Amino acid sequence: MAASTPKASVARARHDAPEHASPEKPLKRKAKKAKEEAAALEREAGEQTFADGPAAASTSASATKETQWPWVSLTDSSAGRHPAVFTKDGSYFFSIVGSSVKIYSTATGQVVSTLSAAPTAGSLDAADGHTDVITSLVLNPHNAFQVMTGSLDGHIKVWDFLDALLLQTIDVNKPIFHIAAHEKFKGYVFVAVSRPSKKTNKSGKTIEDNCSVHRVSLRPTNATAQLPIQKSTDIRDVGKMRLTRGLSFSHDGAWLVAIGGHKAYVASTSNIKAGFVKFVSPDALTCLTCHPTEDYFATGDVKGNIRLWYCLNESVIVHTPGVESRASTTTLHWHAHPVSALAFTPNGAYLLSGGEESVLVIWQLHSGKKEFVPRVGAPIMNISVSRAVSQEEEYLLGLADASFAFVNSARLKISRTFSRIKLDPAISHNRPSASTSVPLAVHTLSSTLILPSSHPSSLQTYSPSASKLLAELEVSPSNRVSRRDEKALEPSRVERTVVSSSGEWMATIDSRAGDESFRGEVYLKFWQWDKASGFWLLNTRVDQPHGPNKVTDIAFNPASTDSLLLVTTGEDGNIKSWGMRTSKTRNGMSEVFWVARSSLKFREEIPRHVSWSPDGSLLAVALGPYIVLYEPASNTLVQTLTTPECNQLSSVHFIGSAGRYIAAVSLFDIFLWDLISQKLVLQWHHRASDPIDFVIAHPGADVFAVLQRLPETSDKSLTPTRIMIFKPSSAVAYRVHTVPFHIRSVAWYPHTHQSQSTMSFSLVAITSAWSVVLFGSEIRVQSDEGATAKGIANAAQEPQKRTLFQDVFGKSAFTDFSSSLSSALPETTISAKSWTSKDVAKMFDVPTYLMPPLETLFDPLLGSFLTPSVAHTATSPIAKGAQEEDADMDVDEEEETPIAVGERQERIVDWREMKTFMDVFRQHAVKAPPLETHTIANGMESRNGCRRSTNGPAPAEANGTPRQQTEASHTSPEDSFSSNSMPIGLSKKRRMVAT
Repeated sequence: MAASTPKASVARARHDAPEHASPEKPLKRKAKKAKEEAAALEREAGEQTFADGPAAASTSASATKETQWPWVSLTDSSAGRHPAVFTKDGSYFFSIVGSSVKIYSTATGQVVSTLSAAPTAGSLDAADGHTDVITSLVLNPHNAFQVMTGSLDGHIKVWDFLDALLLQTIDVNKPIFHIAAHEKFKGYVFVAVSRPSKKTNKSGKTIEDNCSVHRVSLRPTNATAQLPIQKSTDIRDVGKMRLTRGLSFSHDGAWLVAIGGHKAYVASTSNIKAGFVKFVSPDALTCLTCHPTEDYFATGDVKGNIRLWYCLNESVIVHTPGVESRASTTTLHWHAHPVSALAFTPNGAYLLSGGEESVLVIWQLHSGKKEFVPRVGAPIMNISVSRAVSQEEEYLLGLADASFAFVNSARLKISRTFSRIKLDPAISHNRPSASTSVPLAVHTLSSTLILPSSHPSSLQTYSPSASKLLAELEVSPSNRVSRRDEKALEPSRVERTVVSSSGEWMATIDSRAGDESFRGEVYLKFWQWDKASGFWLLNTRVDQPHGPNKVTDIAFNPASTDSLLLVTTGEDGNIKSWGMRTSKTRNGMSEVFWVARSSLKFREEIPRHVSWSPDGSLLAVALGPYIVLYEPASNTLVQTLTTPECNQLSSVHFIGSAGRYIAAVSLFDIFLWDLISQKLVLQWHHRASDPIDFVIAHPGADVFAVLQRLPETSDKSLTPTRIMIFKPSSAVAYRVHTVPFHIRSVAWYPHTHQSQSTMSFSLVAITSAWSVVLFGSEIRVQSDEGATAKGIANAAQEPQKRTLFQDVFGKSAFTDFSSSLSSALPETTISAKSWTSKDVAKMFDVPTYLMPPLETLFDPLLGSFLTPSVAHTATSPIAKGAQEEDADMDVDEEEETPIAVGERQERIVDWREMKTFMDVFRQHAVKAPPLETHTIANGMESRNGCRRSTNGPAPAEANGTPRQQTEASHTSPEDSFSSNSMPIGLSKKRRMVAT
């Protein structure tokens, strides 16, 4: 990748702008601030100087070493066709996700544990987990706390799912497609494995459409018994067939049934050597299930037919080599498309079926009647039935968008759904072409992602921090039926989504292509965020904003809500701006809606992309080989930049937090200008060797990322992407990274912990495989993997996660988790809010027989109200002497120690302050009734048990008016009580008695 150095001309379109408009005037507004930035930037880029015109650098980008950028996927790898498996009590269910098995809580839908996690980076030990896709999972019929999994890596693994421990690994040495187990065969499983084929496709790759069924013993050989990967002592061939679509036992284990192609294969388990007997179906079979109590099974085919096969009988099974047997069947038909899922209810009275129509059908077998649960959300991939005895029976539907829906069997209503990010269901709709844009936006108010949903006409809101799907928005109401007969119905698609910087407004573009019988539709819709409900509400709809032509780009200006503008560009050549208008309704309420504000056009060029400067003062539009700068307030054309080396620009971007630089991008070229320079000449030009898909400008630094599409591999989903990080000072990327996927759409993903002043990147993208990934310098996302076998094995080194055993039985009494948890958690001080009197009063407003024992409440209540003081205030010498002289006074100790009530602590009052209050009290007190007095040995008089000094102040006058004390300044602490006053040192209780 070399950088060329052609001279670029700066053209002025005088006929498109007023004569008095000065190109430099709006740009000089930022000149003062940018001078300091320019000086610092030139010092930083000392290796390259721009003296006369554009840069002359021609360094290849390959000189910078490419490194793998960290990334994490927010979506599951695929929607599994294997039905979910419930635990024996129905509280949890297992779901296959790629090379892992996730254990979900039936009540909450949260992942409580993960089995068979793929080996960690740098580990090649296959015993850590499956190294390829898991294809089947069954409960161990002889141990309700164990599951067995089979994978395309050729391994059978036995797991203890309570503690997420791998118990055994058996190597079959062939890819495994299905596993079947029955309590009749202890220590054995039956597996369908791949068989070599001679057929090849056009590229010469072998077509694996042949299978064979083996009986595999779980007992290892003596030579491998102590090894992580063991060999079976007995593997016996049962028979050969086409690629299996199902493998199952009859209810009593007497028969083994498999389907493949147009045939059903039945073998007697008491005579394995005899092999399979074939039964022919008119159409290719897609799914299989056996009746739970009777000797027959059901299959679904590609034509939507359901057949009940009554052939599990010795009189029907005739082992004649090369001859296909016939059996009595019953046909049920409602589905118009292939049946993908079948399941019997535990009592065998009903048969459940589902497929591409997104409708669950409940067949009553004895009468032939049927009931429906329509619009479940996506095509049904598999069906499972909860067999919990203590709970109400439920049907679990595994949908094509990797979500789960529970259906109540009594009401036939969806009771709850569990979803992460819904996948695009390619089974029912074609994915958009490579030229069609994919909507992706970040909503900062709720810290969520706005993504395309499983249906093209809907959007979904997903929270990465909570790993939870929050809401789904149907932008364009449409029929969920995928096709009429064999002709696909093209739905309305959401093509673009943009959210304002304040997060209050969102604009969407949805369209539907027309044909000979239908006129095409294009809609621009404005949505307002409702904080109360946390949902988007439709505010304004604009039909055909650019006529029947396609909208090429939309963008909000980064301004406040009062001056918010939206700019759209279309293939009609117009650049339109939209603004808000307020009107009064009949009720006097203000109503806000959006209207067209202006329309611009530049020559005959078609605008492809728009970009706003960070302060919203300039608008840049890419039109053919031109970059046109407008002042949006007056719609004035400010400047026109040209790129003679390129005939068609794909996008234009302002670079830096101040918007000083502007970068234009074509398929292979990057051009950069300095808008503050006097001549506005091209600063540098970079020529790339691979196509450029996207450019992302850093919001807080003068750097930007360029995403390149590398040459496709044999697997298009694994086509890598190169990310080059550029500075405005150089045409050579100073950092180059790669990620192992092709990107369809990308956006800046702000992290709360990340400072935008740094040069670190954090991006979110939708890949060509329709996965959502976070990648960049700093990736932090909450994991919902639960406990993994790897984590349990390294419990001593890593904080131990909660396992399913702990979730069921509580915290283990034999394991100390405090040390590991305390090392992982930061040291914090835990404080509880003290109780108030109101709280205590409410606590006793219940019947006595409902209250706990008083001894359990006494200590917590007193401990909350009566808190000892932490520190005592220094006592003055006078007060200290007074306390010594009054040591023999009969007073309560609680008055001498400050008491803290709740969060409040009483302060200590000295004698000087108390004397002031005593003087005030003497002046306003009412004469007390005469009390009987007697003299005690120490010269003190006692009044009803209260002592006072005999040389104290004179009693009050007879009229009740106290005498004025003549020598108040010489009164000692001992002279603190008069005949009509109360002892200060007494407690509250004693004062009441004295009064």
